Amino acid sequence: MFTNSDEAVINKKLPKELLLRIFSFLDVVTLCRCAQVSRSWNVLALDGSNWQRIDLFDFQRDIEGRVVENISKRCGGFLRKLSLRGCLGVGDSALRTFSQNCRNIEVLNLNGCTKITDSEGCPLLEQLNISWCDQVTKDGIQALVRSCPGLKCLFLKGCTQLEDEALKHIGAHCPELVTLNLQTCSQITDEGLITICRGCHRLQSLCVSGCGNITDAILHALGQNCPRLRILEVARCSQLTDVGFTTLARNCHELEKMDLEECVQITDGTLIQLSIHCPRLQVLSLSHCELITDDGIRHLGSGPCAHDRLEVIELDNCPLITDASLEHLKSCHSLDRIELYDCQQITRAGIKRLRTHLPNIKVHAYFAPVTPPPSVGGSRQRFCRCCVLL
Repeated sequence: MFTNSDEAVINKKLPKELLLRIFSFLDVVTLCRCAQVSRSWNVLALDGSNWQRIDLFDFQRDIEGRVVENISKRCGGFLRKLSLRGCLGVGDSALRTFSQNCRNIEVLNLNGCTKITDSEGCPLLEQLNISWCDQVTKDGIQALVRSCPGLKCLFLKGCTQLEDEALKHIGAHCPELVTLNLQTCSQITDEGLITICRGCHRLQSLCVSGCGNITDAILHALGQNCPRLRILEVARCSQLTDVGFTTLARNCHELEKMDLEECVQITDGTLIQLSIHCPRLQVLSLSHCELITDDGIRHLGSGPCAHDRLEVIELDNCPLITDASLEHLKSCHSLDRIELYDCQQITRAGIKRLRTHLPNIKVHAYFAPVTPPPSVGGSRQRFCRCCVLL
C-alpha cells in the first residue's frame, strides 16, 4: 500500500488522463485491487471509462443479480461489452436494471444464464448470446428484436422452446443479421427459417445442426436469398438431399465452411456441385455420410478449392472411402487435417503415401489391434490381444 507522500509524487508526475489510460489495460480483478490502495486510486480504478469490457465468467458462481445491477450503475454509458456466461444467479430483474443504465452496450453474452426468461434488449446491441437460456420464448424474442434494430449476431443454441413464430419476428426486424445459431432448436421448421432467409439477405453464417425437421426447402431459400453465406452447419439434418445442396452450391459461391455430418441422404452428387461452384471451401465435414465414395472425393480433389483453399476434411465413418480417396487429395496443398476414424477400407500404407506429399498433415485414424493367429497345436484363442490385456 502506498503512503500519502508516495501517492502525492505519483499524482504530480502523472496526469489523471495518463493514469486512466494505464488503468484501462487492467482486468477486473486488478482494478478492484487498485481501488483499495487509496482514495485517489479508488476514483481512478472505478472510473466508468475503465469498465468498457467486462468478462465475469471466472466468477460465475459468485455473481448474483445485485452485482450486475451495481456494475450497470457504475459503468453507465461507458460499458460496451459484457459477458455473464454461466452466471446462474443472474435473472430478469438484474437485466432490466442493466438495460436501463447501459444503453450503449454492443456485445452481451448471457450463455447459460438459465434464469433469464423474456427481457428487452438495448438499442445499440449488435451481438447477443442467450444460448441455453431455455426459458426464453417467442414473446421474449419479439421484444428483443424490436428493441435491437441493429442486431448482427444472435446465438440461440439450446433455446428449446423457440418455434417458427420466434423466427418470423427475427426475419421481420433484423435486416442487418449476419450470424444466427439455432443449434438443437428442435421445434423449428422450414416455415420459420424461410422467413429468416427472406428478411436477412446479409446472412453469412447459419447453424441449424440438430434441427431435424428441416428439408431441402431451406437450402433452396438460402440459395435464392442469401448469396453471401460463408458458413453452413446442418449436422444431423437427415432430410436434406443432393437436390437442395445443388441449388445452394450454384447460388452461394462464397461458402467456406460446411458441416454436413449425418446428412445421410447426400451422395457424390453434392460433392460434385461443391467442387464446381464453391472455390472458397476450406472446411468440410462429411462424417457418417455413408453414401459418399471415392468418386466424390476425386471431384473435390480436382476442384478449384482443392489446391489452395481446402484445409480440413472429415470423412470418419464413411465406409465406402478407400485409399483411392487419399490419392485424390494429394494435390490439396493447404490440407491441414483429415479425419478417418472407422473408415475400414483405409490402410496405413495409404496414409503413408499421403504423408509423402503432405508431410505436415494431421491424420486422425484408428486401426483395431490385429487378432493373433491360433497357437500351433492348441485351440484357437478366444480373445484378441487388447481383450487379453483388459
